[in-house]
Amino acid sequence: MASTFGTLFRISTWGESHGGGVGVVIDGCPPRLPLTEADIQPDLDRRRPGQSDIVTPRKEDDACTILSGVFRGLTLGTPISIMVRNTDARPEAYTEMETHYRPSHADFTYQSKYGIRNWEGGGRSSARETIGRVAAAAVAKKVLRTLHPDLEILAWVAAIQDIEAEGDSNAVTAAQIEANAVRCPDAVTATRMIERIRQVRSEGDSVGGIIEAVIRNCPAGLGEPVFDRLEADLAKAMMSLPATKGFEVGSGFSGTTLRGSEHNDAFRMEGARVRTTSNLSGGIQGGISNGEPILLRVAFKPTATIAREQETVTVAGENATLAARGRHDPCVLPRAVPLVEAMAALVLCDHVLRQRALDVLPR
Repeated sequence: MASTFGTLFRISTWGESHGGGVGVVIDGCPPRLPLTEADIQPDLDRRRPGQSDIVTPRKEDDACTILSGVFRGLTLGTPISIMVRNTDARPEAYTEMETHYRPSHADFTYQSKYGIRNWEGGGRSSARETIGRVAAAAVAKKVLRTLHPDLEILAWVAAIQDIEAEGDSNAVTAAQIEANAVRCPDAVTATRMIERIRQVRSEGDSVGGIIEAVIRNCPAGLGEPVFDRLEADLAKAMMSLPATKGFEVGSGFSGTTLRGSEHNDAFRMEGARVRTTSNLSGGIQGGISNGEPILLRVAFKPTATIAREQETVTVAGENATLAARGRHDPCVLPRAVPLVEAMAALVLCDHVLRQRALDVLPR
């Protein structure tokens, strides 16, 4: 199983949803970086279950422990291992899934690939795997803050089903995002989104939506053409998250309706800095960051596991029905916001270190 991501800043996540715990091993973190569990825990708290009545009620503190790679509060340059124990696992709620495949979930495909699967909560296909990514990203953010103090990564819920937020993405603040349970910076729209999620939960159903993100004050020059273009690595990062179904940078698909004369971002000088008069490129040109804000969007499908009875088949190849039990998010987006930020941070940290390794000779 491909559980490793990154080139110089490389992470490997491990663990199953209802096993003893989950975690990550980070290889490539620079030495002498101040690091404690207190640097990691706030990000884990933002993604943990049980935060509100519109997410899964599973109760997990998600308290992290650094097992290796840190000595007296400083990174050693050796692999950093971080673990979070599972404390509220209830595998008995998933016994029916031992014999019945959940529609649109990973049960059938995992069985087809490996000939065996952990049906307790989905095992590795559970979103609980993302704990390791968020923990690693907290370390990546510290590296980024050290090397580029002004760089900022923000993500928020831009749409739930057909309810879309309004406002300028370049003006969104962290305080606006965290001001409500759905993590939408448009307070009026957030109320409608929360009502919709509560409604579908009461009906035993689920909804999806779109998360938007901006990376501000990103230095120009990040990205490795041809195959490791910055947007290509961001796309892989985002599409590796559970429940993702689409990715866009800048104008995205809507840019296909424009002509080149309308879509091109004209250059201008602003002091000694090259800027653009528009940003339909979304901060990336030729696979390399151009210094403008990087704008991206990620589409998330409705949660696959729902409480309604659905048609399915059994492992024995018989037609059957299944009404899933257990604890599940009626909408993954509020808890996916820190996941999008985390994957952006991992990609940027990796490319910042790659650029520093490349730029050893004077220009």
